[in-house]
Amino acid sequence: MHPDRQPRRGAPGPPRPWAEAWAEALYGDDGFYRSHAPAEHFHTSAQGIPGAGAVLAEAVVRLCRRHGLHEVVDVGAGRGELLAEVHRLAPDLRLHGVDVVGRPSGLPVDRWTRSPGGGSLPADLRDLRSALVLAHEWLDVVPCPVLARDDAGVWRELAVHADGTEVLGPVASPPDLAWARRWLGRQVHRAEVGRPRDRAAADLVSRVDQGLVLLVDYGHTRADRPPGGTLTGYRDGRQVDPVPDGCCDLTAHVAWDSVVDHLGPAATSTSQRAALLGLLEDDGAAADGAAGTGGALLPPVPHALARADPAAYLARLARRAALGALTAPGGLGDFGWVLVPVGPSAAGRGRPDEDPPAG
Repeated sequence: MHPDRQPRRGAPGPPRPWAEAWAEALYGDDGFYRSHAPAEHFHTSAQGIPGAGAVLAEAVVRLCRRHGLHEVVDVGAGRGELLAEVHRLAPDLRLHGVDVVGRPSGLPVDRWTRSPGGGSLPADLRDLRSALVLAHEWLDVVPCPVLARDDAGVWRELAVHADGTEVLGPVASPPDLAWARRWLGRQVHRAEVGRPRDRAAADLVSRVDQGLVLLVDYGHTRADRPPGGTLTGYRDGRQVDPVPDGCCDLTAHVAWDSVVDHLGPAATSTSQRAALLGLLEDDGAAADGAAGTGGALLPPVPHALARADPAAYLARLARRAALGALTAPGGLGDFGWVLVPVGPSAAGRGRPDEDPPAG
């Protein structure tokens, strides 16, 4: 058990493996995502940060234009905040939302599909063509086993009571042990096993006949894997202890190196900072030379615009602030973007921050 986690008293009922309790808490009949809108509890790049959703939508539209795609499929769409922004910018694009709740009233989308939740995708989500399939902060809420080393250094599966009290369970399964040996360094004593996320990502890619799959999330690799894991909770805008009672979000960072390896050589990865500054070229060019320093400033809005067009000046300032938040080193700018082209017309088009080859 993580030495920094103090057990709670009065844990009712038998403990369950974390993966099972996590899935029930988020996606069961009374699960968190069945009755709570994400925006009520936490901010993402798509919602909750002033102007950020519009900037992210602009990047999504530019990615579609760059690759000749005509549909956006948002997996884990929440209440459709990002799709609404995409519609505002590009009403010609077909929009398809996927989430565990029904279609939000008044949302301007062409199709909405209810999902079982977690890593399970709807049976009829398949044969997608000319589509940008976006999974924005989806993998981090795909439940997975949680392992911890015992006093002898043996990996065991952690179980949890309904109040969050944890107990060491049996030795991890052979597949989970194999994953741990490959992807976890000696300094790691607790971790979330990435196998369910790897399978979910591959399943999503398999649903596309032609287009691009874009996975966006916070994560880590073997080089910077947190030694104590990342499983945590969010409720009412605050980070809280992870308790599988259906009253808080439960999330853990994505092991990006494992995901990319599982998806194969077609998958390419970059940071959100590099991706956005590459797609939003007017802003990216000025910061390009210092992008590796972690302290590059976005180009300022010309002061002359304040006199010539005050409304445009304020809009540019707001957009610059939103882009700054989305690309900030040590924050949202460190999010991972993994792009997987599918089909002959999408093959070889490179990272999301690169132009496709000419011709």
